[in-house]
Amino acid sequence: MFRAIKIFLLTFCLMLSGLALSVTGLRAEGDVHALVDALGVGGFPERDAAIRALAASGDSHVSQILQQLSDGQLYVNSEGGPVLVQGGTEDEPTYSDPITGEAVADVDPDMMSKVKINNSLRTTITTVMSQLTLLSPDRSARLAAAEGMLRDADPANLELLNSALSAEKDGEIKNTMEAARAVMVLKSDAGSEEKRAAIDMIAARGGRDALTILTTAMANARDDLKPAIQTEINSINRDLALWDVVQNVWYGLSLGSVLLLAAIGLAITFGVMGVINMAHGEMVMIGAYTTYVVQEYITSAFPSLADYSLAFAVPAAFVFTGFVGLVIERVVIRYLYGRPLETLLATWGVSLILQQAIRSYFGPTNREVRNPSWMSGAFDFGGLAITWNRLWIIVFSMVVFLTLLVLLKRSAFGLQMRAVTQNRRMASSMGIRTGWVDAFTFALGSGIAGMGGVALSQIDNVSPNLGQNYIIDSFMVVVFGGVGNLWGTLVGALSLGVVNKFIEPFAGAVLGKILVLVLIILFIQKRPRGLFALKGRAVEA
Repeated sequence: MFRAIKIFLLTFCLMLSGLALSVTGLRAEGDVHALVDALGVGGFPERDAAIRALAASGDSHVSQILQQLSDGQLYVNSEGGPVLVQGGTEDEPTYSDPITGEAVADVDPDMMSKVKINNSLRTTITTVMSQLTLLSPDRSARLAAAEGMLRDADPANLELLNSALSAEKDGEIKNTMEAARAVMVLKSDAGSEEKRAAIDMIAARGGRDALTILTTAMANARDDLKPAIQTEINSINRDLALWDVVQNVWYGLSLGSVLLLAAIGLAITFGVMGVINMAHGEMVMIGAYTTYVVQEYITSAFPSLADYSLAFAVPAAFVFTGFVGLVIERVVIRYLYGRPLETLLATWGVSLILQQAIRSYFGPTNREVRNPSWMSGAFDFGGLAITWNRLWIIVFSMVVFLTLLVLLKRSAFGLQMRAVTQNRRMASSMGIRTGWVDAFTFALGSGIAGMGGVALSQIDNVSPNLGQNYIIDSFMVVVFGGVGNLWGTLVGALSLGVVNKFIEPFAGAVLGKILVLVLIILFIQKRPRGLFALKGRAVEA
């Protein structure tokens, strides 16, 4: 019997608790309904107060309701009544409760009018929604809200930001909030000590954003704070000047890696065969179009592998352009050895044929080669802005260079190639088939140019004229570094890339290239064989 009484009392208590929670929920929902209905009463000042009161309620529906208000979806009866959400079509509108989402029937559309807002209310809504997202459990939402606070930096939000800062655990978001708080303090009526601390906080972030903030604050700062602000401005300017130099070096290395890929194959063919190959740029172009074809095929046939199409394009471009180079050598160039002028004219004609063939098949317009996700975007490293595609191209060019170096130093083919380069007659007398060495050397150089086209497709337009943009620079790299010397090609490419990037801001792109050409001519007058001259009896002769 006592057990039955206990069960009855426990059940009765649970029923009372449930009833209390239901009443509390209904009361809270009713309170929010009243706040929402207040949006349709009075003018813009009353509506501003209603927006802030609604945000202060902490209800989970507030963000959605404010977004509907901003989008012009909230309507109210012109004779009074609840605020409703309008949906449906213009001819047949429907209405629903903004909190529960339940449809509301028997509404006369002719009596409903939009809850209007002006620019001031839009600003209030934006601020309030930023305040709400500062405490959101979603990290990305909190970070976006903190960045929004940093942009707006309204001192009226200082108290809210302080409360959010005390609860924030994420380091990146907290740093952004602290920066936003510092900017707000500078705009507020805080004391000198607090403002000095804010100046130190902003200066510690560094960068152009901090410089802009301090420069703006300088205009309205008190006289006792101006020396401190000016000191930090000068310090940031010095740091930015240094980072600008480093950034130019990075851009130069990036350009140099592109030149290396375009020139390294030319260095081999020019060094071993003595052929001035004016069609080398077209090998780069063919490699880029091979990348386009491979990417289109994989995207259509194997969509799941589309992000890895470059892994298939690299060997495909190497094999195909190598084969094209082999055909050119066997059909045209092998009959013109020892006749440099005829070789130059013949390869120039081949380049025109290849350009027209590509133009006839693919059309004259540019073709888009998409960057995979792992080569898209950028990141900051100190004061440097580094794009992923340029970084990967530098890595790729170094891998190609080292692989080629190993091939030339450690393989039988590399030994034969170096023997032909140093003394062709002696190599022939030792049984080396110099004709086939020439053919496969030309194919190797063309294949490497094709791989360079794969890389260039990620940063340049893929068009029939792609190779023409790099052929002159490639010859300059080869001559400057030393004909046939891979280390000379590496040093020459990186050096010319860096020099170009330092000259261009002052002289412009065209005049900068002319100046670089003049400098190379002057250098060749002193060192005719370039930075790293090849050694050998035939070379010395």
